[in-house]
Amino acid sequence: MGKVKKENQLFYNPLRQAIINYDMIQPNEKIAVGISGGKDSITLLTLLDTISKQKRLGFSFEIIPICLDLGFETDIQPLIDYVERLGYSLEIVPTKVAEVVFDIRKETNPCSLCAKLRRGILYSHAKKLGCSKVALGHHLDDAIETFFLNFLFHGQFDSFQPKTYLTKTDISIIRPMIYVEEKDIRRFVNEMDIPVIFNPCPVDKKTKREEMKSLVADLKKKYPLIKRRFLQGVENPNQDTSWVIKQ
Repeated sequence: MGKVKKENQLFYNPLRQAIINYDMIQPNEKIAVGISGGKDSITLLTLLDTISKQKRLGFSFEIIPICLDLGFETDIQPLIDYVERLGYSLEIVPTKVAEVVFDIRKETNPCSLCAKLRRGILYSHAKKLGCSKVALGHHLDDAIETFFLNFLFHGQFDSFQPKTYLTKTDISIIRPMIYVEEKDIRRFVNEMDIPVIFNPCPVDKKTKREEMKSLVADLKKKYPLIKRRFLQGVENPNQDTSWVIKQ
C-alpha cells in the first residue's frame, strides 16, 4: 500500500467521517486546537491543517493552536517551531495549574483537578479568541479506556462524546480522531518526524488510566477486534447511547 493511500485509510478518511457523522466543523469556522505537546494533539493539528488547506471537507476553516503553560519547566521551542512551519502562531497561555495542584492543594490524586482547571482555562481562552469550538486529540483508545474507568470505578456505562456543547461557555468540544487508533498515531509522528514534548508531570504514567491502557492491551491480545466492537456498540442506533446523534 502506498504512503498516501495508507495515510488516507488510517487518518484522513476516519477524521473526515467523524467530522461529517457528528457535524463537527462548518465552513470558515474558527476552531481552537488544544496543544499539549504530546503525540495526540500535535497529530490532530497536523491532520486538521491538511484537511483544511486541501478542503477535504469541501471547504476550509480557521485553526487556532492553543497551548497552556502549566507551570512546569519545559522546553517547548520545538513545538513552537513546528506550529510556525505549518503556518500558525502558537497561542501560549500562562497558568498556575501545577502550583495549585501540587504545591497549594497537594493533591494525592491530582489528575481530576488538573484536568478541570486546564479545561476551564482552555475553553475560556478559546472563546475569548472568537472560536466556536475546541478540538481535542482524544482517539479511539482514549474512548475505550474512559469507558472502563467509568465502569470499574464509578459503575457507569459511559465514555466521552465525540461532540459536546457546553452551555456555560457557549462552546462545543469536538474529538475528530475518535475513529483513529493510538498505535497508528505513534507510527505517524515517527514517520513524519513530528516533535513530541516530554510530559513533565510527576504522575505521568502512574495513573488509573495507565492501568486501563494495560487492561485494554491485554484484552486485545485475546479479542483483537475489541476496539472496533466497542465503537460499533456505542454507535448502535438501536440502543440507548449518548453517542447517537439526537435529532
